[in-house]
Amino acid sequence: MKTKNFLVAGIVGGIVDFLLGWLFYGLLFKDSFPQPEEDSNALIFIFLGCITFGLFVAYIFTKWAQITTVTTGAKAGAVIGIFLALYWHFFGMAMDPSTPIETVGLDIVISIVMAAIVGAVVGLINGKLE
Repeated sequence: MKTKNFLVAGIVGGIVDFLLGWLFYGLLFKDSFPQPEEDSNALIFIFLGCITFGLFVAYIFTKWAQITTVTTGAKAGAVIGIFLALYWHFFGMAMDPSTPIETVGLDIVISIVMAAIVGAVVGLINGKLE
């Protein structure tokens, strides 16, 4: 595995994920999802989660899949996004069945789009750093 590719692509992918989250959850669909309290540490943990996701995608792309293009990265990212979103929401619905199915569906679609974009960015960076 190319450590430089993993770290650079993963961190950039995580930052892109964070910014996309702000766009989708903080601006476009803010009325559909709960917002963090202003005086909490929530944004720090959201940022760390996004960096973790970027590194996760970069690890898969650099270690196992050798993905180095935008198109392949977007496709693989979308697949990762759908499985992670379904995994998360199946457990979430088991623990809190009061969540509206429409909200779950919207979040799954947003997750797929965001993961596809993160995958495209990670693939692009992997290709540029080769």
